[in-house]
Amino acid sequence: MYIKQIYTSCLAEASYYVDSNNEAIIIDPIRDTEPYINLLRERKAKLKYIFETHFHADFVSGHLELSRLTGAKIIFGPNANTSYDIITAKDRQEFPFGFLKIRALHTPGHTLESTCYLLISKENNKEAVFTGDTLFIGDVGRPDLAVSNIMNSSDLAGMLYDSLRNTLMQLPNHVIVYPAHGAGSSCGKNISSEKRSTIGLQKEFNYALQAMSKKEFIQVVLDGISLAPKYFKHDVMLNREGYKSALKIISKSLKNLTPSEIEDEMAKGTVVLDVRMPKHFERGFIPTSINIGKTGMFAPWVGTIMSPNSNMIIICNPNEEKEVISRLARVGYEKIIGFMCGVDEWKNDKRSLDNITSISPKEILSHIKNSIKILDVRGQDELKSGFVKNSIHIPVQELENSLNEIEISENYLVYCGSGYRSMIACSILKSKGFNNIKNIYGGFSSISQDIDISSLII
Repeated sequence: MYIKQIYTSCLAEASYYVDSNNEAIIIDPIRDTEPYINLLRERKAKLKYIFETHFHADFVSGHLELSRLTGAKIIFGPNANTSYDIITAKDRQEFPFGFLKIRALHTPGHTLESTCYLLISKENNKEAVFTGDTLFIGDVGRPDLAVSNIMNSSDLAGMLYDSLRNTLMQLPNHVIVYPAHGAGSSCGKNISSEKRSTIGLQKEFNYALQAMSKKEFIQVVLDGISLAPKYFKHDVMLNREGYKSALKIISKSLKNLTPSEIEDEMAKGTVVLDVRMPKHFERGFIPTSINIGKTGMFAPWVGTIMSPNSNMIIICNPNEEKEVISRLARVGYEKIIGFMCGVDEWKNDKRSLDNITSISPKEILSHIKNSIKILDVRGQDELKSGFVKNSIHIPVQELENSLNEIEISENYLVYCGSGYRSMIACSILKSKGFNNIKNIYGGFSSISQDIDISSLII
């Protein structure tokens, strides 16, 4: 028995490869099929099944492409309706491969079709459970994504309570828990950075598995859930209805545009997404560009800020265009018109650039004396660690829909946790005509370390 977790940090997503006696299964693959195909070759294994724990909302799965390349069957749990051929597993149905087998455990709650997969050894021992978005390390899946006219989030949370207690918590304590996500994912509230655990440890330390009534569980699980990112429904639809090959999307999008072509596209409403890091973006960018730096959770932030239905042009560093387009395709952003490397060509074509001024935390006091207001774009939970006195709080993901809460004629200093999101916010504000803004370097982590301005922190 061989188990490999394939962790994609920029999505905080874990997929799994398991093989036995030259037969393999893959669970929750991402859209990039190359890592899985390479593993199959290295292990000299044939892919028999592709298991999906549910219709993913935060990324486009690679199940269709893997099935096309290998001939493997796609398996979903009960209640999964698709426009392509699948095996719909019944609760407790078993699927053998090599000397092992997988048992489907229907665990509705995160979604109606959510299903965990129990790995059983040749000796019929329960070894591991792949829990998808039902059970994370230290958390559980959010139960608000499959809300419908006949079912609300409380109904789903009640189902999740039953699934956890009647199915997963009944497994032996030694069973290894392999979740679909880690820290940073929007599919849970506060997922641990640990990549695996056991049923026993989760029963001991996971807040959602402690003794409580169903009513108490529903309240605690729904409390503090952030707004679902814009792209979640879009990705669920792609995963349910099907999608184009990622290679075709990348090939279509790799068009190097001239300044004139970019200007023509912008006139049609095409959005310019500048993925250079904030320190490079602020020095000069195409007016109305939105900056979301190509680092860490880049693609999910694009999915949080921008609509998947928008036509986009990418501004990136040289030789990064393919990677950027590929990472956007992972979250279902496919309407990329083309790209330009940097902004030198734009500038050399006698076209004007915009810029954003940034200041250090030490400069905050002098600005406040001049009645400049402070905008905090962190999440609600982050305020618990402190905030600048009299600051206005609007999370960056809510900023575009909350512009009526701030005055376009006022002067603002903008900060987040470390400086990444504040530049996103500044670029949004600039694109909407807010010209009297300055970014604060280092965000609240730097502000809170500055002794001179500690009196401003609450």
